[in-house]
Amino acid sequence: MNDKVVYVVHCIDTEGPLHESLSATSERLKEIFNIDLDLTPDLLKDIQSKRINLDGKEEEVAKVLSPQLLEYLDTWDKIDSMLNQIMSEEFRHQSTDSFGGGWIYNWHCLDHVGFNVNPRRRDMGFHAVSDHYEEVCRFTNSEKDAIHFHHHPIGFANQAHKPATNYLSNDPMVFQILARKIIDRQWFPSVYRPGFHTTRPDSHWFLEQYIPFEYANQAKVSDDDSEALQKDLSGGRFGDWRRAPKDWAPYHPHHDDYQSKGSCRRLIAKCLNIGTRLRLLEQDDVEQAFKAAQQGQPVVLAVTNHDFRNIVDDINGVRELLDKVSGGYSDVKFKFVEAREALRQSMGIEELPPLEFDFQVHENLLSIKTNHNTFGPQPFLALKTKDGRYYHDNFDFQVPLREWSYTFDDMTIPLKALESIGVASCDAYGNVTVHTYDVETNKHTSRKH
Repeated sequence: MNDKVVYVVHCIDTEGPLHESLSATSERLKEIFNIDLDLTPDLLKDIQSKRINLDGKEEEVAKVLSPQLLEYLDTWDKIDSMLNQIMSEEFRHQSTDSFGGGWIYNWHCLDHVGFNVNPRRRDMGFHAVSDHYEEVCRFTNSEKDAIHFHHHPIGFANQAHKPATNYLSNDPMVFQILARKIIDRQWFPSVYRPGFHTTRPDSHWFLEQYIPFEYANQAKVSDDDSEALQKDLSGGRFGDWRRAPKDWAPYHPHHDDYQSKGSCRRLIAKCLNIGTRLRLLEQDDVEQAFKAAQQGQPVVLAVTNHDFRNIVDDINGVRELLDKVSGGYSDVKFKFVEAREALRQSMGIEELPPLEFDFQVHENLLSIKTNHNTFGPQPFLALKTKDGRYYHDNFDFQVPLREWSYTFDDMTIPLKALESIGVASCDAYGNVTVHTYDVETNKHTSRKH
């Protein structure tokens, strides 16, 4: 299917500026390694140089607190300065793929919303991060790059810097975010990167309803001993991919276990870290990818990092590995590619025309029909009231995968209380269609991307 091609995908967890004070770094040191120190600039330098006895943890602590990892880009000006460099044609083509193509970015944008505490000075608000990157992509004519989806579940303490894994019952905000994407921006995701690399049964089932592609698997060829030393990640607490396939072939997960192969609809691709503290892309991982492609297997070699650090060295590190390894495989090519296109090409997914919605509102009934099957069992329904509230609800099913209806009444929302209605769906090819309806003006708007 892939004609001996390694498809190289760069997914960026796109979260905007991030600030971390020295006292906050001390807190992380306690959380990760159970080392209680009140860091000062001099003490931090000694730890980074491994001059402090930490009971055998010197190497791992120095890695976590390395100057590179602590050099956060804490303002949009700093991030934009980096973006001006890496999104230039000169940098993209500093090292090219086997087809002469330059580097491509996949910006998985996060909405920081629903949090009560924000000590890391994140840019809070719906669309704040994605709007910024849409503008940057337009300004730099980055037509090959893509905006995708990233989400952090809200923890019980509602703190923006505290990770959580509870996607649905404690975090209805994901429905708010997607409803607003549909109605405010006529946008809906087809590709997802999980916050903290974490998929769990609730997010697994949610994604299976709506989003066909997920870049998440972090199973390594060789075990990463450093993970066991970091108690915030040990035992599969975050980013648990210990049982997942270790090869680079995307797979359909099992209904009961996202780490096992099964018959679910969506595809999960492997995506290792660059520029962080563990599950890093190394030469043996790249060798594994080229060997698999040489044998005719589908290969998507994906990497991920964050936009709140300078990612120039990370990209150059991947380029060096590709140049080093590819020289030994003259019959294998590698190609820089957008995330959705990589899965289409590597897996030979049959091309489909974009979905068309037959969208009808008659009295208090909304009827939806499509020209071919949706990816999941129903489109995503978004509702906006005249007083500015956003809701999501399920449809009533008339013909599975093809026809649905929704009734506006006192058990849902009366039609007269609504300002806008939106529906969105992907299909199996990853096409996205968004249709919005202005209740007052009777205006329909449809967008495909």
